[in-house]
Amino acid sequence: MKVDTFVALSEAQKINFDPKTEDQKKLKEQTDQFEALLIKKVLDISIKREDSIFGKKDASSKIYNSMYNDTISRAMGGGFGFSQMLFDYLTQDSNISKKTS
Repeated sequence: MKVDTFVALSEAQKINFDPKTEDQKKLKEQTDQFEALLIKKVLDISIKREDSIFGKKDASSKIYNSMYNDTISRAMGGGFGFSQMLFDYLTQDSNISKKTS
């Protein structure tokens, strides 16, 4: 199975977001990492290679596949919209609690 990573990586770079405060920057990083974790889980399940680039299916092949999925998921984290939706929800909830205090 050949995976074209160029399209995925270029789409992930198109997202442009400018957090206003340091706390928002940290929160955005965390939501992007959470989205990357979800993407990695999906990739781990969906991309199961029958053939190995190392000739036989052993521990080295599993490690390589895991590292590949991890790299792709980190590059794509923040690009599917789940991260932004979670960020918006968490900041909205924070703004509401500040107004009621």
